[in-house]
Amino acid sequence: MRHRRSFAFTALLVFTCTSIAWAQKEPSITTFDAPGAGTSPGQGTIALAINLQGEITGYYTDGGNLAHGFVRSPDGKILAINAPGATQGTFPAAINFAGEITGYYIDDNSVAHGFVRRFDGSVVPFDADGAGTGQFEGTFPNDIGVDGSIVGYYLDASLGMHGFLRNPDGTLVTLDDPSAGTGAFLGTFATAIDPEGTIVGCYLDSSVLGWTFQRSRSGAYTTLTPPGGIGGYVGCGSTVFSVLPFNTTAINPVGVIAGTYFEPVADNLFGGNYRGFARVFKFESFWQPPSVDYITFDAVPSPSSPCCTWTFPVAINLAGEVVGYDNDFNGEDHGFVRDPQGEITVFDVPGAQGTVATSVNLFGVIAGYYGSGGVSHGFVRIP
Repeated sequence: MRHRRSFAFTALLVFTCTSIAWAQKEPSITTFDAPGAGTSPGQGTIALAINLQGEITGYYTDGGNLAHGFVRSPDGKILAINAPGATQGTFPAAINFAGEITGYYIDDNSVAHGFVRRFDGSVVPFDADGAGTGQFEGTFPNDIGVDGSIVGYYLDASLGMHGFLRNPDGTLVTLDDPSAGTGAFLGTFATAIDPEGTIVGCYLDSSVLGWTFQRSRSGAYTTLTPPGGIGGYVGCGSTVFSVLPFNTTAINPVGVIAGTYFEPVADNLFGGNYRGFARVFKFESFWQPPSVDYITFDAVPSPSSPCCTWTFPVAINLAGEVVGYDNDFNGEDHGFVRDPQGEITVFDVPGAQGTVATSVNLFGVIAGYYGSGGVSHGFVRIP
């Protein structure tokens, strides 16, 4: 516990000092396209994750509608990533401090397989135990930890959804929240892992309602219910069928969790609001264990559209900055960043038709993607 507090305090000092230095500057946005990215609707570049060094990974769709992974170095150089056997596309999802990348690829039979790309460029494929081998089945990694641990989910032969943990030695553990449903497209969806082995994600119950969960290193599951979030929501995380990170849960290196919860509202056309939350620790004294508190927020004043609020946090960094997007229910998304003091800034890439912030590193550098004429492009926002 002392180590964790010391680590958090040091990070807070770093963040405070860099924030003071940046306070005199306006944020800048740099856009980019992977070489070979297509220029027709449904094609382009999708940036999904950034690490401490500023390396960015994601994927691009070429003119023939085939997806390729990429890694972009801080100086803007972009290298393509194609997993062996990826005849129907390579889709990186996350990158860690060491530059290791995880994601999935699709083979000739439309089956998904996980992979990890080492910092030396070698690609190691893997499949979760129990993963199906039919169309749209298989293994879908979502995050890679500092030690190389990987979490994600897999679809079995009955299209049931199960979370998984792949340890650094390659051994795999299936994760099933006790409250998760067991039918097709029901089950557990793991999205992120912290250095202590805490895993977060979402599960769909037998009523097809989604709930946020936390799994401790010892294997204990806890359903997270912020104040007012007494109802489940539709959908769990981004899937092979959706580019948008929907109802994704994030955790930072000191265990602070950010995500979406559903707030039921009577007589609301859509049943209620999708709101953001941060689950934080409150330290009353150095000698007492911390208590847990929830901070709830909306990216813009509620309601953000004619009917309701649609705030979707996607990532949180060590300093406690949360990024994600808000949907205005008029067909466009807008990126946002919430600082540790609670101030929220909504931003758009100039000229964009929808902006989605997908990741943020310790220095507040944000990666994401935006649309223009139906084509996607990557961006980097520097404080």
